[in-house]
Amino acid sequence: MRDQPREGALPPEGGAGPRHHSEQTVAPATSLAVASARAAVWTGRATSRLQWALAALGAGCLALGIELAVDPGWSSGLVPLVMSVVGCVATGLLILCGTLAFVHVEVRVEDEALEVRCGHAGVPRRRIHLRDVVAADHAPRLTPCHWGGWGYRSRPEKGTAVIIRRGEGLVLRLGDGRVFTVTVDDAETAVHHIRTRLAALRT
Repeated sequence: MRDQPREGALPPEGGAGPRHHSEQTVAPATSLAVASARAAVWTGRATSRLQWALAALGAGCLALGIELAVDPGWSSGLVPLVMSVVGCVATGLLILCGTLAFVHVEVRVEDEALEVRCGHAGVPRRRIHLRDVVAADHAPRLTPCHWGGWGYRSRPEKGTAVIIRRGEGLVLRLGDGRVFTVTVDDAETAVHHIRTRLAALRT
């Protein structure tokens, strides 16, 4: 008489039995990978030496205007003095305001958005939600002459951009057809990070 398996006994090794354990561990692993991708933060920046040189020129003009204003040896009349002081101060402030904002740019990708901050004050600032991004590409050679100069640029046929130097950058193509470009060091790594984040958001 063949022995019957005892009630509650485990099935023999290698035999047919419930396989729920292996199936249940796949979903948590996938969820963990997605959560890890979403939690990662990438930061990068780019610096412009030319902008620093122009800022120094602006500071020199401003200093010259102040020196003329307090110089007791001026003897050419009040009107020429005022015009000289105002001209130097205005030129210095104009150059400083136009260059200090773009001496460097910082790009930060975190949560579900990309944020670009310019200069020490962080303005101008641009924030783009990754859910609006269709594609991210690496641009190895960006030049200010293609955008009409340095700074925050906008051209109908090319979109908007933050250009502070020559070199590599990041290009984002948005769902509404717009394009945003920014110069940043190690842009290829930024593209890889954004693509990973986009894949995580779409799962």
